[in-house]
Amino acid sequence: MSRREDFRLITGQGRYSSDWSLPDQVHAVFLRADRAHAEILGLDVTRALAHPGVMAVLTGDDAREAGFKSLPNVVSYPGKDGQQLRKPHHPVLALGRVRYVGEPVAMIVAQTPAIAEDARDLVEVEYRDLPAVANFDAAVKEGAPQLHADVPGNLAFEYESGDEQAVAAAFARAKYVSRLTVESQRLVGNALEPRACLVAFDPASGRYALHVPLQGVGGMRGQIAQVTGLDKDRIVLIAQDVGGSFGVRGAAYPEYFAVMIAAKKLGRPVKWVATRGETFISDFHGRALSLTGELALDADGKFLAIRFDDRADLGAYGAAFGSFIATRNLTITIGGVYRIPAVYGRTRLAYTNTVPVSAYRGAGRPDIAYAIERLVDYTAHEHGFDPIELRRKNFVPRQAMPYKTPNAGVYDSGDFEAVMDDALQRADWAGFAARRAQSKRAGKLRGIGIATYLEAGGGGAAPKDQVAVEFDAKGGMTLFAVTQSSGQGHETVYPQIVAEALGIPVAPIRFHPSFPTADLIGNGTGGSRGVLGTGSAFHVLGQKLIALAHPHASAMLGVAESELRYSEGAFHAGDRSIGFIDLARKLSGPKPHPLDTVAEGTFGVTYPNGCHIAEVEIDPETGAATIARYIAVDDLGNVVNPTLVEGQVHGGVMQGAGQVFGEQAVYDAATAQLLTGSFIDYVMPHAGWLTDIEVHDHPVPTPTNALGAKGVGEAGCSGSLPTLVNATIDALRPLGIKHLDMPLTPPKLWAAIQGVKKK
Repeated sequence: MSRREDFRLITGQGRYSSDWSLPDQVHAVFLRADRAHAEILGLDVTRALAHPGVMAVLTGDDAREAGFKSLPNVVSYPGKDGQQLRKPHHPVLALGRVRYVGEPVAMIVAQTPAIAEDARDLVEVEYRDLPAVANFDAAVKEGAPQLHADVPGNLAFEYESGDEQAVAAAFARAKYVSRLTVESQRLVGNALEPRACLVAFDPASGRYALHVPLQGVGGMRGQIAQVTGLDKDRIVLIAQDVGGSFGVRGAAYPEYFAVMIAAKKLGRPVKWVATRGETFISDFHGRALSLTGELALDADGKFLAIRFDDRADLGAYGAAFGSFIATRNLTITIGGVYRIPAVYGRTRLAYTNTVPVSAYRGAGRPDIAYAIERLVDYTAHEHGFDPIELRRKNFVPRQAMPYKTPNAGVYDSGDFEAVMDDALQRADWAGFAARRAQSKRAGKLRGIGIATYLEAGGGGAAPKDQVAVEFDAKGGMTLFAVTQSSGQGHETVYPQIVAEALGIPVAPIRFHPSFPTADLIGNGTGGSRGVLGTGSAFHVLGQKLIALAHPHASAMLGVAESELRYSEGAFHAGDRSIGFIDLARKLSGPKPHPLDTVAEGTFGVTYPNGCHIAEVEIDPETGAATIARYIAVDDLGNVVNPTLVEGQVHGGVMQGAGQVFGEQAVYDAATAQLLTGSFIDYVMPHAGWLTDIEVHDHPVPTPTNALGAKGVGEAGCSGSLPTLVNATIDALRPLGIKHLDMPLTPPKLWAAIQGVKKK
């Protein structure tokens, strides 16, 4: 089944947040901090307010007077020795001090965006500059400048998982030990659609209507309610299309609250649309992690223990998901696909004078998969093991499923060895030597890399997933859920699931990402849970509709319910039958339709996994790396729509390639100024990077949801980071190069090669 959304989206008929307009709307722009750390000694908005066409200028005092609380953070669980996360106040607009370049200081509202921009230049700010710290090590160094009075030493949290003593004992008796530190560098999300916000306030009802890009109504509404103190029924969220998300759009940003204040104050809708430059310095960043792993083995190469000592740069404030990613998400799969008797992970989290860090595709899962698979590969070569056989020897076997990990996770299902064997055959691993020799004759270095990854999918804060359906007079169905598509294909896959459950054509079924008459409970898009959570609920809905329609079909056919059977989209009794759509049409009348209903289910966490193999070719004269081949074999459980899955894997692998070969947000160490604040300086991945990719399914269905699906959203990225780096290092290993950190840019690779030549 092809994607229903595509024609609308590729012909310019999509409707994104900036496309919405309301009568009598006015426009906002933000004055942002141009320095990383400073006291605000004076803030004079007099000249800006006097500028013709200016309606209002808001500062931190306006947000404080509105009673708005600190922006939210999801971590409430304790860390090491019972400590709690130190989370300083995260203001809507800066109060007394700025802590990163790009922090919003004031908002100017005017009749047009151009007038607001002109007036922004008239706001006068007097700063007293303070020393800045641009990374974790600088922030926790003795004598470092303090960002927040209530966070001594800038250390926000220390978290641990697993059994530290058991791991230490295993390392003490190990025959072989390997240690490797990897950097998962800071990234800018840069969704195709820049952020935007349009807010209207209705004084009669006290309701705010917000048009914002999001990943789901429930999470965004909850965050807005937490900050504003509003009841959730006074927050109406509106979104049709979202041009990319990957976690970056899951959080409620400071700008949204400032626009809410202005809309209420002025009694007019207020609209703000970010520039691409603002995206770099105001959208929450991703990654910013350093992971030091150690692996202990016995004489036969069996894994005895693994431990990680990680460092996380949170940026200037504890944004929505950053601290959760650096703790729970890094440790839940700390053993990867391997049976390791003892595991331990520790993460220290620090505040720095940089853009706050939150979720970015995979949200910690690709980072720990990268760290594990680089460590396993590094270990194999350091101690003379074959990297394939070392993995094979240590996989969790299929017969051990469900497998309880040493730190209390439970892998529901999987066959890691079979998936790897499938990938090895498809990639022609045995024939690589000939391809390497051919590249060598052409003056190129060629390497092959493998990664057998696992990641956790299906988490969420909501206790269950609810979906709904409404019927029209022609028997057509509109499906509703609180999840939001940002390109995944919800308009295609959810009707497909219901149609297959009912055994009817998909044509009369459509999907809409909100429910007009009642609140639904459910999780938004995130954690690869779109199909396994919301999709499973729609499968339940299909079954429920058959049960609801049963007595009506009985009455229509004039037979007892016990005489009815349902198959191929119709109710049958002897030689008589009535199709489901025909029945729904005949039942139409005054609203509500008799078959309008809500269905729900609670669906557990599952563990998508796979084996990716890549070949990378490097030109030693320029350092340019090319992805010569890429094979992805993934266990995503039951696949509902292969086209959508293939697209998700392609996109995930490409995002991983972007991080491996180019992307990096770089700050000046002395001033904490962002040096990569545009696409002149920040690498934009191109489709031409990945010209030879094969995507294959190797499903092992999960028992944790109604569809047996495991999810695909993070799979491509989790597999591609370690695979592509392993392949690149394999190309360089004959030169004596054992490890390089991402991004593996042409200058970095060229310098490494030249450095070896000079020895």
